[in-house]
Order: sequence, then structure tokens, then C-alpha cells
Amino acid sequence: MEIYLPSGAFLGNLDPFIRGFNPTDESILKISSHPKWFWLHPLVLSMVASLGQKVIQNNGKISCDNLESKSKHYLERMGLFKILNIDSGIKVKEHESTGRFIPLTKITSSKEATQFLTEMIPLLHQEPDKVKPIWYILSELIDNVLEHSDSKDGAMVCAQFYTRSNTVRIGVSDCGIGIKKSINFSHTASTNLEAIKLALTPGITGKTKRTRGTELNAGAGLFFIKSIAKVNRDFFVVYSGNGLYKLKKTPPNQDVKLYSDPFLDNCSKHNNFPFWQGAVVGIDLSLSRHQKFDILLDLIHEIYRKDIKARTKIRFKKAKFV
Repeated sequence: MEIYLPSGAFLGNLDPFIRGFNPTDESILKISSHPKWFWLHPLVLSMVASLGQKVIQNNGKISCDNLESKSKHYLERMGLFKILNIDSGIKVKEHESTGRFIPLTKITSSKEATQFLTEMIPLLHQEPDKVKPIWYILSELIDNVLEHSDSKDGAMVCAQFYTRSNTVRIGVSDCGIGIKKSINFSHTASTNLEAIKLALTPGITGKTKRTRGTELNAGAGLFFIKSIAKVNRDFFVVYSGNGLYKLKKTPPNQDVKLYSDPFLDNCSKHNNFPFWQGAVVGIDLSLSRHQKFDILLDLIHEIYRKDIKARTKIRFKKAKFV
């Protein structure tokens, strides 16, 4: 496998980075970069870390021979070399993360997830009302991996706070069975993009065919996270298999309207990207445009409830032949 770290790769311009990913030959991972510098979304780092864990599991080789950028110290601070078991020779101060980022962390159990959320969220030094959505998003994304991915290495999690834009950017990835296989346990998706659509639809979960999901899996997590991004006019991305869904920013002069069908949103969607075995989710959360989280959740839940009710009503109206 080969992955190239360009000078810039964020959710808004993520497509070229993903198209440059070569998934062939899982016995080796070659990491290369722009020769001078790079600025990367945490999603990018989580992807590289997940690929590295897969190679390590296969007793393969990780090559960083073409990683010559002056920004390598950034990868050390974010914990990538540690995750990949590589000695970079770069020394950084441990307290540098405070108020700036959550380094790459591998989470394989609910116990580790609870410990991670308890210890890491305070690192961002945000006010309580701004911590709530960050905690919720991380919790939901990690739970999704642990419950649905069947990943041997669990979830790779990473986040960073950008002072200038007052934005928290989050990336979570895994190399598990992928969204399509997970959804098809209970539903039918012929393509990876169709599976992503179902995963983003309220009330749909791979755990059951029931419209409302199960008691523990209501099929609402990704829908809620996408809706949080939309209300805050931010980016949101899901990548699995060869499918990619990217929610675009709602322009400031347009009203925000929430849809249960993710394809009705202002988005780009593709079904021809290099194949990612597993799932990757990234989100930006602007704290400047942040609304009171409890009110926001109530609004999204009301949309969720109305959609589930309408679809359930249609389902029971269908003729049944005995």
C-alpha cells in the first residue's frame, strides 16, 4: 500500500488525497510526503495509523524513506510514529498537546473508550457547553467502530483544535468489515455508496431490519453527527469501500434544512475511489457558530422522530397478502 501526504489535505479538498491512495499489497505501507511541509486533517492521520496497524498485524513492513518534509515533527507530536512503532528521533515536550490536540489513540474496548473520553476531552480546554458536542461526536463514532466494524485493531482516533478558525477537527477510522457488509446484515445495499446512504439515514442500522433500530442501536448516531455539522455549516465526510460522501458547508445566506435522506443535502458523492477496507469519518466543528447543544439535539431528534413515524406509517399501509 502507498499513501502520500500532500501539502494540504482537509475535508474540503480531501478528494485528491484519497485518489492518490494505493490499497494494493497489504504486506507493506509506503508513506511519502510533500518535500517541504504539510497541513493535514486528523482524519488523514487516523487513516495512516489504521493502515499501519493492518501492516503490523500482517507482520509486514512500514517504509518512511520518502517522508522528508520539515513538518515531520508534527507527526511525532500527533503520535503517528508511536502508533507505527517507528523511532523518528524527534523529541517533543509532552505538555505541548494541552489546549491544541488529542493525539492518535487506538481504542479497542468500551473500557478504553470511557478512559479516553475522560482523560482526553479536557485537553482541548473548552467551555463545558462546547465540550458537549465534541464528547458526543467522539463517543458515537468510537461506539460505531466497536459495535459494527469487527476491526481487530479497533478505532484510530485523532482531533485537533485550530485557534485561528476556532474549529475542532475530528477523524476516526478503522480497517474492519466496512459499512456495506455491516449494513447488509439486515438491509440490502448493492454499492458502498448506497450503504453509506443507509448508514446516514435515521432509524437504519445493520443490527436489525426494524425501522427504529434496536434499544441499543437506534440507527441515529451518524445522522445526528451529520446534522450537527450541517447546522453549524461545517464539513462532514464518510469514506468506506470505494464510496465517499461529503457534506458541504451550507452558505451563510441560506437557511439550514435537515433531511433524513443524506443525498438531498448539499453534498458530493462518489462510488469510484480507491478501496478502503473499513470506514473513515471526519467532521469539522466550528465553535464560533456553535449553538447550545441541548437545543440542537432536541431539534435534530424532532426531525428524526417525525421521519421514523412517517416511514413506519407508510410501511404498515402496504398491502399484505396471506
